[in-house]
Amino acid sequence: MVLSFLSLSLIFILISCGIQKSINHIPDIQQYSIEIPEVKRVNDSTFSFKKNYLTKNKQQIWELYITGNPLQLGYNNGALTKSLMQNQEKIFFSKVEGFVPSKFKQSLLRGFLKWYNRKMYLNVREDFQAELYGLSRYSSDEYDFIAPKYQRNLYLHGAHDIGHAMQDLMMVGCTSLAVWNENTEDGDLLIGRNFDFYVGDDFAENKVIEIVEPENGIPYLSVSWPGMIGVVSGMNKEGITVTINAGKSKIPLTAKTPISLVTREILQYAKNIDEAIAIARKRKVFVSESILVGSAYDKNAVIIEVSPDNFGVYKVENTSRVFCTNHFQSDAYKNDKRNQKHIAESHSEYRYEKLQELLEKNKKITPEKMAAILRDKSGLKGKKIGYGNEKAINQLLAHHAVIFSPQKKLVWVSANPYQLGEFVCYDLNELFSDQKLKNGDFARSELNIAKDPFIDSREFEDYKQYKMMNEEVQKAIEGDVLLTEDFLPYYQSLNPDFWVVYYQSGKYYYKQKEYSKAKTEFEKALTKEITTLEDRKHIEHYFKKALKRCK
Repeated sequence: MVLSFLSLSLIFILISCGIQKSINHIPDIQQYSIEIPEVKRVNDSTFSFKKNYLTKNKQQIWELYITGNPLQLGYNNGALTKSLMQNQEKIFFSKVEGFVPSKFKQSLLRGFLKWYNRKMYLNVREDFQAELYGLSRYSSDEYDFIAPKYQRNLYLHGAHDIGHAMQDLMMVGCTSLAVWNENTEDGDLLIGRNFDFYVGDDFAENKVIEIVEPENGIPYLSVSWPGMIGVVSGMNKEGITVTINAGKSKIPLTAKTPISLVTREILQYAKNIDEAIAIARKRKVFVSESILVGSAYDKNAVIIEVSPDNFGVYKVENTSRVFCTNHFQSDAYKNDKRNQKHIAESHSEYRYEKLQELLEKNKKITPEKMAAILRDKSGLKGKKIGYGNEKAINQLLAHHAVIFSPQKKLVWVSANPYQLGEFVCYDLNELFSDQKLKNGDFARSELNIAKDPFIDSREFEDYKQYKMMNEEVQKAIEGDVLLTEDFLPYYQSLNPDFWVVYYQSGKYYYKQKEYSKAKTEFEKALTKEITTLEDRKHIEHYFKKALKRCK
């Protein structure tokens, strides 16, 4: 998902507005004995503390291994990733500060929102709170004015949920799928996912593979970013996998359990699907989310669908594949009006149909074929819909893509950019062996999946140029910047199949009172594959206004 103006603003304010009781809360850490880590710098990209490691692989992905009791896990994580975590926090808050409304607008919202986070800590496991406390000891002092370090780290774990819930946000949606039996080459369960959480390319620059061996529970691997103890994509040593896809939510009235901490609990404590469902059922969430759970034990996959007021489980019958985009499929949500509206108006159903099309074309899925599906940039029937279109499986903004083979305990994680870089393979059976940890050698490079050739194409260079020029066009629309005569034709040539370039051009011409040119551009936009019904309505509205001005 792309964090928008309102979502970033509210995240900032929500973090700023915890009431005093929440601000003063400190988790019970007296029960844990810890050793303050003394980190050894092996080289510029490798650091260690006893068995704990942080190292960067040749694909530029950070690999973190930590072990210990909950508090020690937090300390080890924080000590090893301190500079990365503080940089990530700076990236996030600098992005937020650029969108936060005036102090006056903040004060108007504060009356409604000041109590928002007051109950979050009551809905988070005490061991996770202790881990977050240890991690927070290494947070930056720079943002203490927002909230104390521990509370700030706790609230930031709800940023994913808040961003999904904003009413002004048409989500850029994650896509995931599971196939097994006749749908895979060897019959084993295979799962793929794109995680489209986008706060800018710099936020995704430092991906972290977290390999965690807790004192209690099941060792697991997850893919996220520095400072994150929750799980958005991961697999445990028993072969349970979790991935999350946002559903359509209303703005929640109070924070409860962040979804990434629900999935973290599933990874750490579930060995099969029934145990995963039981964990999800007992947690109170504050947004709508689909959790795709794969299981080596069950040789099956289901979708757990959670929301503040409902709970459902989608299990397939008479087939061996499950698709998950951004709408609910279980009987529990069959009559849910918000879900029905989202199916009709968003791009979720389109991507679901695209997955069906790709599975019909690609028989007997292998990890390599799964990577190709996750990298697919076309529309239905191979239609060119423009690079960056949210109707594509690959929207060219993913934080990461992951492929799981639960029965073999293999995980493939994409290197930057997006899901185009090499997929690096990890074997959980080897990861948690003493010999592997002693050597600090985490990856199974002989099983890696090659980078997408699209990286080296002229089209990708054009796309990157388009993204930069799109920001300039937006500034010109919002401000008093005048574009040169050849700017917009060149801008459109960089991504000619994407409706946005014509819509943006039309808005620029409309602002310049060149209504005939504006009308022409809006007409062009309406011939393209437009992302959502709301987007189409916006274009039609501008077209009618320009047409009226032309008369």
